[in-house]
Amino acid sequence: MARGHWLDPLARSLLEATGQLPRRPQATPSPEPAPAAFEAAASDEALERDLLELKLRQDPQRRLQDPGEAQRAAALGWRLDVNRASADDWLRLPGITAAQVDLLVRLQRGGVQLSGLDDLERLLELPRSQVMAWEPLLLFRWYGDGAPHSTSSRAVDLNHANATALERELPQLDAARRARLLRERQRAPFTDLADLQQRLQWPPALVEELIGKVRFGQGPAGPQLPRSA
Repeated sequence: MARGHWLDPLARSLLEATGQLPRRPQATPSPEPAPAAFEAAASDEALERDLLELKLRQDPQRRLQDPGEAQRAAALGWRLDVNRASADDWLRLPGITAAQVDLLVRLQRGGVQLSGLDDLERLLELPRSQVMAWEPLLLFRWYGDGAPHSTSSRAVDLNHANATALERELPQLDAARRARLLRERQRAPFTDLADLQQRLQWPPALVEELIGKVRFGQGPAGPQLPRSA
């Protein structure tokens, strides 16, 4: 009797691995059809989307319950225009609070516009996961003049700007703070906002105002404040 008939699979594998038996050719697996579970999930998702569409027709101000509903609403074409949204619009987002909506609406009334997801995340102190759950629904359109530019083109270099530029570009700095900044940077250039705050002992509210408005160039520090006669 041939050995192939009496060897169990484990013994054959060991003999093949040690070269005592030739390896059997491996059969090429035939492509498998899409799993039934995948097809069922796709069908369930289509059903959920159709159900949400019906609910939104019955209640146009219905609040979306979770990120899944937000994704389906986006697929149905619903969007929130960030810089024109009403309180009712904001309240439809899953997980948003009344206090957050109140802040957004008051800023909008004051002419404040948001340029992107990062602005919204920082303003509301949101976890990134929540912002990304909203992202498919949000439109960031800029209205009127003064569209935002990149930070690099508008930011004031605090290591090189002279006193005149500081006064013109950063009106939130009074004369005493500008003078101290110019003196302190002669000791060593500032590395970042945290270094600036630590060395100049500026209050947090002032440092927050400078976020996105300043940068810290490398190289020798800028000119000193002119000495008074």
